[in-house]
Amino acid sequence: MKTRSGLITFAFAAIVLAAPSWSQSSTDQTTVAQQKTVKTKKNGRSAGGDVASGTGDIGKGAAKGAGSAAEGVGKGAVDLATLHPIDAATSVGKGGVTAGKDVAVGTTKGSAKIVKGIGRGIKHLF
Repeated sequence: MKTRSGLITFAFAAIVLAAPSWSQSSTDQTTVAQQKTVKTKKNGRSAGGDVASGTGDIGKGAAKGAGSAAEGVGKGAVDLATLHPIDAATSVGKGGVTAGKDVAVGTTKGSAKIVKGIGRGIKHLF
């Protein structure tokens, strides 16, 4: 009888002492699960970054336009040298139109980014 009550007491004490460790392990798992679901917010480009990117777009548009103009003039020169004056005029005209389009697209994109950057800079001041 003493052995049975001693075993029961021992088993009860073991369960009581082990219970806090069971609850801690489940709490740790819950905390880890909660930490994994937290998402970090990506920082966007700064106001100065917008202005710099816009300036780069304007430069790219101008460079691409100059390349298109040079290509048109080059093709026109070749056509003129091979005695194709109509094709020469067409090539030069096409190069000019493409150059104008490239410059306009680059300037528009770049200006929009610059205005956005300036607006964000002013907003940051106030």
